[in-house]
Amino acid sequence: MPMLIRLSDGVFSQVQDDFVRLGDEEPVAEGDVIISLGRLLSGQVARVGGGRIGVWLEPADEVEALAGRLDEVDLVALAFPKFRDGRAFTSARLLRERLGFTGEVRAVGDVLRDQAGFMARCGFDAFSPADGSTVEAWAAAAGRHRHVYQRAADGRAPAFVERGSF
Repeated sequence: MPMLIRLSDGVFSQVQDDFVRLGDEEPVAEGDVIISLGRLLSGQVARVGGGRIGVWLEPADEVEALAGRLDEVDLVALAFPKFRDGRAFTSARLLRERLGFTGEVRAVGDVLRDQAGFMARCGFDAFSPADGSTVEAWAAAAGRHRHVYQRAADGRAPAFVERGSF
């Protein structure tokens, strides 16, 4: 099974990835699966053998399409086809802040450790790094900046709040 980096209670760790991504034509087998947004919305998938369901969103997919369906999924995988494409950052914030999703939000694709801190701030809590980063390198990159300047999904206080001037 592939490995991924998970953020839990401020601590990064390497964990085994139990999910298998399925193509739209593949039959659902027992275990934990990740399916496309289209397949989820078509209602073609039911939990098999107590397995968990994840949904894969490409940058052009509307995260709002999951509203009212988030209780069906345990994981939302947001794709970064190129490191320059930041639409998944917005999708993660919408999932956490507007839609109230409490399950796993995973960054997949061209995921680089230089973006670790920003991803964590937006609500990502699992990462499949494209650059082969270690957990230690990922944690160091995520904690690089002590102060932040705006509110985000991670709940950290902005610098102006720390200074006491509102």
